[in-house]
Amino acid sequence: MNLFKLKTNIHKFKDINKFIEDFNINEDDFILASKNIYEKHFISLDIKATVAYKNKYGNSEPTDIMMDALLNDFNKKEYSRVIAIGGGAVIDMAKILVLENGTSATDIFEKNIPLNKVRTLIAIPTTCGAGSEVSNISITEITKINSKLGLAIDELYPDYAVLIPKLLEDLPYKYFATSAIDALIHSIESYVSPKANVYTEMFSKEAMSMILHGFKTIAKHGKESRFSMLDEFLTASNLAGIAFGNAGNGAVHAFSSPLSGTYHVPHGEANYQFLTAVFREYNRKNPNGKIKNLNIHLSKILECNIDEVYDKLDELLDNIISKKNLREFGMKEFEICSFTENIINNQKRLLSQSYIQLSKEEIEHIYRSLY
Repeated sequence: MNLFKLKTNIHKFKDINKFIEDFNINEDDFILASKNIYEKHFISLDIKATVAYKNKYGNSEPTDIMMDALLNDFNKKEYSRVIAIGGGAVIDMAKILVLENGTSATDIFEKNIPLNKVRTLIAIPTTCGAGSEVSNISITEITKINSKLGLAIDELYPDYAVLIPKLLEDLPYKYFATSAIDALIHSIESYVSPKANVYTEMFSKEAMSMILHGFKTIAKHGKESRFSMLDEFLTASNLAGIAFGNAGNGAVHAFSSPLSGTYHVPHGEANYQFLTAVFREYNRKNPNGKIKNLNIHLSKILECNIDEVYDKLDELLDNIISKKNLREFGMKEFEICSFTENIINNQKRLLSQSYIQLSKEEIEHIYRSLY
Protein backbone atom coordinates (compact mmCIF):
# COMPACT_ATOMS: atom_id res chain seq x y z
CA MET A 1 0.00 0.00 0.00
CA ASN A 2 1.43 3.34 -1.05
CA LEU A 3 1.31 5.78 1.88
CA PHE A 4 3.02 8.93 0.66
CA LYS A 5 4.82 10.44 -2.29
CA LEU A 6 6.34 13.79 -3.13
CA LYS A 7 7.38 13.87 -6.77
CA THR A 8 8.00 17.60 -6.94
CA ASN A 9 11.33 19.23 -6.11
CA ILE A 10 10.69 22.34 -4.01
CA HIS A 11 12.87 25.44 -4.32
CA LYS A 12 12.63 28.83 -2.63
CA PHE A 13 14.15 32.11 -3.84
CA LYS A 14 14.20 35.61 -2.41
CA ASP A 15 15.50 36.95 -5.71
CA ILE A 16 13.74 36.41 -9.06
CA ASN A 17 16.97 36.87 -11.04
CA LYS A 18 18.49 33.97 -9.13
CA PHE A 19 15.61 31.75 -10.20
CA ILE A 20 16.03 32.76 -13.88
CA GLU A 21 19.76 32.06 -13.66
CA ASP A 22 19.55 28.75 -11.81
CA PHE A 23 16.85 27.34 -14.10
CA ASN A 24 18.38 28.74 -17.31
CA ILE A 25 15.07 29.93 -18.75
CA ASN A 26 15.44 30.04 -22.56
CA GLU A 27 13.74 30.00 -25.97
CA ASP A 28 12.71 26.35 -25.61
CA ASP A 29 10.45 27.24 -22.69
CA PHE A 30 6.79 28.21 -22.73
CA ILE A 31 5.59 30.50 -19.92
CA LEU A 32 1.92 30.85 -18.97
CA ALA A 33 1.61 33.75 -16.53
CA SER A 34 -0.68 36.21 -14.82
CA LYS A 35 -0.20 39.39 -16.86
CA ASN A 36 0.17 41.86 -13.99
CA ILE A 37 2.67 39.71 -12.11
CA TYR A 38 4.76 39.00 -15.18
CA GLU A 39 4.89 42.60 -16.40
CA LYS A 40 5.87 43.91 -12.97
CA HIS A 41 8.48 41.32 -11.99
CA PHE A 42 9.69 39.45 -15.09
CA ILE A 43 9.31 41.43 -18.31
CA SER A 44 12.32 43.68 -17.61
CA LEU A 45 14.58 40.63 -17.30
CA ASP A 46 14.58 40.05 -21.09
CA ILE A 47 13.63 36.39 -20.84
CA LYS A 48 13.89 34.55 -24.18
CA ALA A 49 10.98 32.17 -23.60
CA THR A 50 7.60 32.33 -25.33
CA VAL A 51 5.14 34.04 -22.98
CA ALA A 52 1.35 33.83 -22.95
CA TYR A 53 -0.90 35.59 -20.48
CA LYS A 54 -3.72 33.66 -18.88
CA ASN A 55 -6.21 36.51 -19.29
CA LYS A 56 -5.89 36.20 -23.08
CA TYR A 57 -8.01 33.08 -22.68
CA GLY A 58 -10.46 34.47 -20.13
CA ASN A 59 -10.64 36.22 -16.78
CA SER A 60 -12.59 33.46 -15.04
CA GLU A 61 -11.28 30.28 -13.52
CA PRO A 62 -10.41 27.63 -16.15
CA THR A 63 -13.06 26.30 -18.50
CA ASP A 64 -12.75 23.73 -21.27
CA ILE A 65 -13.16 26.57 -23.80
CA MET A 66 -10.24 28.50 -22.30
CA MET A 67 -8.04 25.42 -22.18
CA ASP A 68 -8.82 24.52 -25.79
CA ALA A 69 -7.73 28.00 -26.92
CA LEU A 70 -4.52 27.67 -24.90
CA LEU A 71 -3.80 24.24 -26.39
CA ASN A 72 -4.31 25.65 -29.89
CA ASP A 73 -1.68 28.36 -29.30
CA PHE A 74 0.72 26.04 -27.51
CA ASN A 75 0.70 23.41 -30.26
CA LYS A 76 2.07 25.85 -32.84
CA LYS A 77 5.62 25.15 -31.66
CA GLU A 78 7.56 22.47 -29.81
CA TYR A 79 8.64 23.25 -26.24
CA SER A 80 10.71 21.26 -23.77
CA ARG A 81 9.45 22.91 -20.58
CA VAL A 82 6.28 24.61 -19.37
CA ILE A 83 6.56 27.31 -16.70
CA ALA A 84 3.43 28.47 -14.84
CA ILE A 85 3.59 31.79 -12.98
CA GLY A 86 0.32 32.55 -11.24
CA GLY A 87 -2.41 31.27 -8.99
CA GLY A 88 -4.14 27.91 -9.08
CA ALA A 89 -5.99 28.74 -12.30
CA VAL A 90 -2.76 29.41 -14.18
CA ILE A 91 -1.05 26.31 -12.83
CA ASP A 92 -4.08 24.10 -13.52
CA MET A 93 -4.17 25.31 -17.13
CA ALA A 94 -0.43 24.82 -17.57
CA LYS A 95 -0.54 21.26 -16.27
CA ILE A 96 -2.35 19.88 -19.30
CA LEU A 97 0.35 21.31 -21.58
CA VAL A 98 2.82 18.65 -20.44
CA LEU A 99 0.70 15.91 -22.03
CA GLU A 100 1.36 14.41 -25.45
CA ASN A 101 -1.05 15.23 -28.29
CA GLY A 102 -3.36 17.37 -26.19
CA THR A 103 -5.89 19.25 -28.33
CA SER A 104 -9.16 19.00 -26.41
CA ALA A 105 -9.65 19.70 -22.71
CA THR A 106 -12.79 17.56 -22.64
CA ASP A 107 -10.90 14.60 -24.08
CA ILE A 108 -8.17 15.09 -21.48
CA PHE A 109 -10.45 15.46 -18.45
CA GLU A 110 -12.72 12.63 -19.55
CA LYS A 111 -9.63 10.50 -20.30
CA ASN A 112 -10.63 9.83 -23.89
CA ILE A 113 -6.97 9.89 -25.03
CA PRO A 114 -3.73 8.43 -23.63
CA LEU A 115 -2.34 10.82 -21.00
CA ASN A 116 1.43 10.62 -21.44
CA LYS A 117 3.74 13.26 -19.99
CA VAL A 118 6.36 14.54 -22.44
CA ARG A 119 7.45 17.91 -20.96
CA THR A 120 8.90 19.30 -17.74
CA LEU A 121 6.65 21.51 -15.62
CA ILE A 122 7.87 24.32 -13.33
CA ALA A 123 5.16 25.87 -11.14
CA ILE A 124 5.56 29.24 -9.41
CA PRO A 125 2.55 30.10 -7.23
CA THR A 126 1.59 33.75 -6.76
CA THR A 127 -1.17 33.08 -4.24
CA CYS A 128 -1.03 31.28 -0.89
CA GLY A 129 -3.89 28.88 -1.38
CA ALA A 130 -4.02 26.53 -4.33
CA GLY A 131 -1.16 24.17 -3.46
CA SER A 132 -1.35 23.20 -7.12
CA GLU A 133 2.43 23.52 -7.42
CA VAL A 134 2.85 20.18 -5.61
CA SER A 135 -0.36 18.34 -6.53
CA ASN A 136 -1.28 16.01 -9.38
CA ILE A 137 -4.69 17.61 -9.84
CA SER A 138 -6.02 19.99 -12.47
CA ILE A 139 -9.55 21.36 -12.32
CA THR A 140 -11.63 22.92 -15.04
CA GLU A 141 -15.25 23.78 -15.69
CA ILE A 142 -16.85 21.57 -18.31
CA THR A 143 -19.32 24.02 -19.76
CA LYS A 144 -21.80 21.44 -21.05
CA ILE A 145 -22.56 20.33 -17.46
CA ASN A 146 -22.03 23.69 -15.67
CA SER A 147 -19.71 22.07 -13.15
CA LYS A 148 -16.07 21.52 -12.48
CA LEU A 149 -14.23 18.26 -13.09
CA GLY A 150 -10.91 17.30 -11.61
CA LEU A 151 -8.21 15.23 -13.28
CA ALA A 152 -5.89 13.53 -10.79
CA ILE A 153 -3.04 11.60 -12.41
CA ASP A 154 0.66 11.38 -11.61
CA GLU A 155 1.56 12.85 -14.99
CA LEU A 156 0.32 16.24 -13.75
CA TYR A 157 2.75 16.54 -10.86
CA PRO A 158 5.00 19.56 -11.44
CA ASP A 159 8.66 18.61 -11.61
CA TYR A 160 9.63 21.75 -9.71
CA ALA A 161 7.74 24.03 -7.34
CA VAL A 162 9.42 27.41 -6.99
CA LEU A 163 8.39 29.53 -4.00
CA ILE A 164 9.11 33.26 -4.27
CA PRO A 165 7.31 35.06 -1.40
CA LYS A 166 7.95 38.46 -3.01
CA LEU A 167 5.39 37.60 -5.70
CA LEU A 168 2.60 37.66 -3.09
CA GLU A 169 3.17 41.32 -2.23
CA ASP A 170 0.79 42.54 -4.95
CA LEU A 171 -2.01 40.11 -4.07
CA PRO A 172 -5.13 42.14 -3.14
CA TYR A 173 -6.33 41.45 0.38
CA LYS A 174 -9.54 39.69 -0.70
CA TYR A 175 -7.63 37.19 -2.81
CA PHE A 176 -4.98 36.74 -0.14
CA ALA A 177 -7.73 35.97 2.39
CA THR A 178 -9.77 33.58 0.24
CA SER A 179 -6.69 31.76 -1.05
CA ALA A 180 -5.31 31.33 2.47
CA ILE A 181 -8.71 30.02 3.64
CA ASP A 182 -8.63 27.61 0.70
CA ALA A 183 -5.25 26.33 1.92
CA LEU A 184 -6.75 25.93 5.40
CA ILE A 185 -9.56 23.86 3.88
CA HIS A 186 -7.02 21.71 2.05
CA SER A 187 -5.29 21.00 5.34
CA ILE A 188 -8.51 20.25 7.25
CA GLU A 189 -10.15 18.11 4.57
CA SER A 190 -7.01 16.09 3.92
CA TYR A 191 -6.59 15.47 7.66
CA VAL A 192 -9.92 13.61 7.94
CA SER A 193 -9.76 11.94 4.51
CA PRO A 194 -10.00 8.13 4.45
CA LYS A 195 -6.69 8.22 2.56
CA ALA A 196 -4.90 10.16 5.32
CA ASN A 197 -2.08 8.56 7.29
CA VAL A 198 0.63 9.56 9.73
CA TYR A 199 2.69 11.14 6.95
CA THR A 200 -0.05 13.28 5.43
CA GLU A 201 -1.39 14.23 8.87
CA MET A 202 1.95 15.80 9.77
CA PHE A 203 1.72 18.18 6.80
CA SER A 204 -2.00 18.86 7.41
CA LYS A 205 -1.54 19.77 11.07
CA GLU A 206 1.44 22.03 10.49
CA ALA A 207 -0.36 23.87 7.69
CA MET A 208 -3.44 24.36 9.90
CA SER A 209 -1.31 25.72 12.72
CA MET A 210 0.63 28.16 10.53
CA ILE A 211 -2.45 29.52 8.77
CA LEU A 212 -4.62 29.90 11.87
CA HIS A 213 -1.84 31.53 13.89
CA GLY A 214 -1.36 33.91 10.97
CA PHE A 215 -5.08 34.67 10.89
CA LYS A 216 -5.06 35.36 14.63
CA THR A 217 -2.26 37.89 14.07
CA ILE A 218 -4.22 39.60 11.27
CA ALA A 219 -7.40 39.67 13.38
CA LYS A 220 -5.43 41.35 16.18
CA HIS A 221 -3.15 43.69 14.23
CA GLY A 222 -4.99 44.32 10.97
CA LYS A 223 -4.70 43.47 7.26
CA GLU A 224 -1.31 45.11 6.78
CA SER A 225 0.30 42.67 9.21
CA ARG A 226 0.04 39.98 6.53
CA PHE A 227 3.03 41.41 4.68
CA SER A 228 5.40 40.26 7.40
CA MET A 229 4.02 36.70 7.10
CA LEU A 230 3.94 36.09 3.33
CA ASP A 231 6.72 33.50 3.52
CA GLU A 232 4.83 31.61 6.24
CA PHE A 233 1.52 31.66 4.36
CA LEU A 234 3.17 30.53 1.11
CA THR A 235 4.94 27.71 2.94
CA ALA A 236 1.73 26.67 4.71
CA SER A 237 -0.11 26.56 1.40
CA ASN A 238 2.65 24.36 0.03
CA LEU A 239 2.42 22.00 3.03
CA ALA A 240 -1.36 21.79 2.63
CA GLY A 241 -0.88 21.04 -1.07
CA ILE A 242 1.41 18.14 -0.22
CA ALA A 243 -1.20 16.83 2.23
CA PHE A 244 -4.17 16.97 -0.13
CA GLY A 245 -2.04 15.80 -3.05
CA ASN A 246 -1.67 12.53 -1.17
CA ALA A 247 -4.87 12.27 0.89
CA GLY A 248 -7.31 14.27 -1.22
CA ASN A 249 -10.02 16.84 -0.55
CA GLY A 250 -13.63 16.00 0.24
CA ALA A 251 -17.19 17.24 0.37
CA VAL A 252 -16.37 20.94 0.91
CA HIS A 253 -14.79 21.03 -2.53
CA ALA A 254 -17.65 18.98 -3.97
CA PHE A 255 -20.24 21.46 -2.67
CA SER A 256 -18.39 24.42 -4.18
CA SER A 257 -18.08 22.97 -7.69
CA PRO A 258 -21.58 23.75 -9.09
CA LEU A 259 -21.56 27.15 -7.36
CA SER A 260 -18.26 28.02 -9.06
CA GLY A 261 -19.31 26.48 -12.35
CA THR A 262 -22.68 28.24 -12.54
CA TYR A 263 -21.89 31.63 -10.98
CA HIS A 264 -18.11 31.80 -11.52
CA VAL A 265 -17.38 32.28 -7.83
CA PRO A 266 -13.59 32.11 -7.28
CA HIS A 267 -12.49 28.71 -6.02
CA GLY A 268 -11.30 29.71 -2.55
CA GLU A 269 -14.31 31.93 -1.88
CA ALA A 270 -16.70 29.18 -2.98
CA ASN A 271 -15.04 26.62 -0.71
CA TYR A 272 -15.17 29.01 2.23
CA GLN A 273 -18.98 29.11 2.12
CA PHE A 274 -19.25 25.41 2.99
CA LEU A 275 -16.37 24.68 5.39
CA THR A 276 -17.98 24.79 8.82
CA ALA A 277 -21.42 23.67 7.63
CA VAL A 278 -19.98 20.45 6.19
CA PHE A 279 -17.79 19.79 9.23
CA ARG A 280 -20.66 20.41 11.65
CA GLU A 281 -22.60 17.73 9.76
CA TYR A 282 -19.62 15.38 9.88
CA ASN A 283 -19.31 15.99 13.61
CA ARG A 284 -23.01 15.35 14.16
CA LYS A 285 -22.87 12.01 12.32
CA ASN A 286 -19.62 10.63 13.73
CA PRO A 287 -18.06 12.75 16.50
CA ASN A 288 -15.82 9.97 17.82
CA GLY A 289 -13.90 9.21 14.65
CA LYS A 290 -10.97 11.04 13.14
CA ILE A 291 -12.78 14.35 13.48
CA LYS A 292 -12.35 14.13 17.25
CA ASN A 293 -8.56 14.47 16.84
CA LEU A 294 -9.10 17.35 14.43
CA ASN A 295 -11.32 19.13 16.93
CA ILE A 296 -8.75 18.70 19.68
CA HIS A 297 -6.02 20.14 17.46
CA LEU A 298 -8.19 23.09 16.42
CA SER A 299 -9.30 23.78 19.99
CA LYS A 300 -5.68 24.18 21.07
CA ILE A 301 -4.94 26.65 18.30
CA LEU A 302 -8.19 28.58 18.77
CA GLU A 303 -7.90 28.42 22.56
CA CYS A 304 -11.44 27.18 23.13
CA ASN A 305 -13.38 24.15 24.28
CA ILE A 306 -13.75 21.28 21.82
CA ASP A 307 -17.50 21.85 21.47
CA GLU A 308 -16.86 25.50 20.52
CA VAL A 309 -14.40 24.81 17.70
CA TYR A 310 -16.65 25.56 14.71
CA ASP A 311 -18.19 28.64 16.31
CA LYS A 312 -14.72 30.01 17.08
CA LEU A 313 -13.49 29.12 13.60
CA ASP A 314 -16.42 30.97 12.04
CA GLU A 315 -15.70 33.94 14.30
CA LEU A 316 -12.01 34.06 13.36
CA LEU A 317 -12.60 33.64 9.62
CA ASP A 318 -15.31 36.31 9.69
CA ASN A 319 -12.63 38.67 11.04
CA ILE A 320 -10.49 37.82 8.03
CA ILE A 321 -13.27 38.13 5.43
CA SER A 322 -17.04 37.89 5.79
CA LYS A 323 -18.91 34.88 4.47
CA LYS A 324 -21.98 35.38 2.27
CA ASN A 325 -25.32 33.64 1.91
CA LEU A 326 -25.50 31.59 -1.28
CA ARG A 327 -28.28 33.82 -2.64
CA GLU A 328 -25.82 36.72 -2.64
CA PHE A 329 -23.90 35.02 -5.46
CA GLY A 330 -27.07 34.84 -7.55
CA MET A 331 -28.01 31.27 -6.67
CA LYS A 332 -31.76 30.56 -6.90
CA GLU A 333 -33.63 28.50 -4.32
CA PHE A 334 -34.82 26.00 -6.95
CA GLU A 335 -31.16 25.26 -7.77
CA ILE A 336 -30.64 23.61 -4.39
CA CYS A 337 -32.06 20.37 -5.82
CA SER A 338 -30.14 20.59 -9.11
CA PHE A 339 -26.86 21.42 -7.33
CA THR A 340 -27.42 18.40 -5.08
CA GLU A 341 -27.91 16.15 -8.11
CA ASN A 342 -24.88 17.74 -9.76
CA ILE A 343 -22.67 16.80 -6.80
CA ILE A 344 -23.96 13.24 -6.62
CA ASN A 345 -23.52 12.67 -10.37
CA ASN A 346 -20.29 14.59 -11.06
CA GLN A 347 -18.23 14.75 -7.86
CA LYS A 348 -17.85 11.07 -6.97
CA ARG A 349 -14.06 11.40 -6.54
CA LEU A 350 -14.39 14.15 -3.95
CA LEU A 351 -17.32 12.52 -2.15
CA SER A 352 -15.36 9.26 -1.87
CA GLN A 353 -12.59 11.17 -0.06
CA SER A 354 -14.94 12.72 2.49
CA TYR A 355 -14.68 11.96 6.18
CA ILE A 356 -18.11 10.37 6.12
CA GLN A 357 -20.58 9.83 3.29
CA LEU A 358 -23.44 12.31 3.12
CA SER A 359 -26.89 11.33 1.92
CA LYS A 360 -28.81 13.22 -0.74
CA GLU A 361 -31.04 14.64 1.99
CA GLU A 362 -28.04 15.79 4.04
CA ILE A 363 -26.41 17.47 1.03
CA GLU A 364 -29.63 19.28 0.23
CA HIS A 365 -30.03 20.32 3.88
CA ILE A 366 -26.54 21.91 3.92
CA TYR A 367 -27.30 23.91 0.76
CA ARG A 368 -30.64 25.01 2.20
CA SER A 369 -29.09 26.06 5.52
CA LEU A 370 -26.59 28.31 3.71
CA TYR A 371 -29.00 29.70 1.13
